[in-house]
Amino acid sequence: MAGRAVEPEVIWARPERTGRGPKPAFSRQDVVAAAVRIADADGIEAVSMRRIAAELGCGTMSLYNYVPRKEDLYELMVDAASAEYVFPAEPSGDWRADMTGLAHQTRAIMYRHPWLPRVMTTAYGFSPNALRYLEWCLGCLAPLDVPAGLKMQLVALVNGTVMATVRNEQAIAERARALPWSEAEEQAVRAAYLMDQVAGGRYPHLAALLAESADPADPEEVFAATLARLLDSFDPAGPVTPA
Repeated sequence: MAGRAVEPEVIWARPERTGRGPKPAFSRQDVVAAAVRIADADGIEAVSMRRIAAELGCGTMSLYNYVPRKEDLYELMVDAASAEYVFPAEPSGDWRADMTGLAHQTRAIMYRHPWLPRVMTTAYGFSPNALRYLEWCLGCLAPLDVPAGLKMQLVALVNGTVMATVRNEQAIAERARALPWSEAEEQAVRAAYLMDQVAGGRYPHLAALLAESADPADPEEVFAATLARLLDSFDPAGPVTPA
């Protein structure tokens, strides 16, 4: 990418294109859309100005007029993915249901764009679609009688929980694809080893836990339960999730 600016700048305050000359053949949106397509197909590592230029059929250096730095490109890509949220006309009035629905949307968007958890950062919180998302969250949380700072913490914790969940699920899936045997065979061997370890009495608490529930947890159920307990912790009315 091009050299860093002398002064800090926000990509959203920068003109779509700098420099003189005829009307450009592409827009910043075209550049970002190409970058997202590349990342979706081949991973974030495959995204480069040269690759984007090849896809658009233009010169590599010309793209720096649209996006000066890789960090800016990532911020633009994250915002483009964030445009996929679908918000009703108004919050439902049930803040828990609204935040649960948003968390499931976030998880689905991250699965459509597996590179997203790797480049997301709170520094990108000022992009247009990030502001749109935050404004909607605060509208959903209007009925929740807690200080504004706690509402921001809740939004951050929900996003962090979704991101950690998806990243862990991605890591498990990536490892499974690299195994020379099936995932079921792998899990069977690991389960047998674990049971052998706890059978000797060195891990009584773990043994009690496994005796109570040895069945593998369903990822969807785990995610839903984790999210519900997180929301419980902010609910002034008390937990609604069964113990």
